[in-house]
Amino acid sequence: MALLQKGIKIDSNNIPQHIAIIMDGNGRWAKRRGLTRSMGHREGARVVKKIIEQAYDIGIRYLTFFAFSNENWARPKAEVDELMRLYLEYLKSAENETNDKNVRVRIIGSREGLSKEIIDQINKIEKGTLNRDRMTLMIALNYGGRQDILQATQKIAEDVRNGVLAIDEITQEEFQRKLYTEDVPDPDLLIRTSGEMRISNFLIWQCSYTEFYFTPVLWPDFTEKDLKEAIIEYQRRNRRFGDVK
Repeated sequence: MALLQKGIKIDSNNIPQHIAIIMDGNGRWAKRRGLTRSMGHREGARVVKKIIEQAYDIGIRYLTFFAFSNENWARPKAEVDELMRLYLEYLKSAENETNDKNVRVRIIGSREGLSKEIIDQINKIEKGTLNRDRMTLMIALNYGGRQDILQATQKIAEDVRNGVLAIDEITQEEFQRKLYTEDVPDPDLLIRTSGEMRISNFLIWQCSYTEFYFTPVLWPDFTEKDLKEAIIEYQRRNRRFGDVK
């Protein structure tokens, strides 16, 4: 917040190409207000829409939200069911909500365990927005970083077994193409809300050189101003990628 008060503005020549966000704090936000966790998740969904619009206006090319991890199935069934209802609602409305914007929507993660209705909506929105290319919005649903690496390894092993790929042709670039993110560039900036300082099995291969930004703000309270502050902090960093500059 102080950065904006000092008059520092976003440098339009140094915009992160890819921002990933761990939306944490919905439950705590609701608890502090005497509300149900489900109401916290609904408020968080409202914030997602606002941040997408702002990121689009700023010029972010790739925006990834961590919506539901494959470990989240262990949460109470009532909460999981409500989350799935929310995701289905979003998938049904997202294509229309982005009709005035050139946004491609992709859902990354395992389809296992998801309902047929959700899978059908995923296929529908991915097909309907396939040719949009100003911004790619990725929703990590039933996603885990370790599981992502495992499924990529299985694809590599299958290609080797079928003679499609030789062992000495297994490169980092080839492995990257087997991940759920495929041809998407690695995140430049990862934002996590609620004060927790870990990435919780999110894009662990892709975040090797990502800049991390942790904020105590709970996700339902996260605003466009908070996003700007995260980008400004990113622009203050000296990214060396192992080099000396």
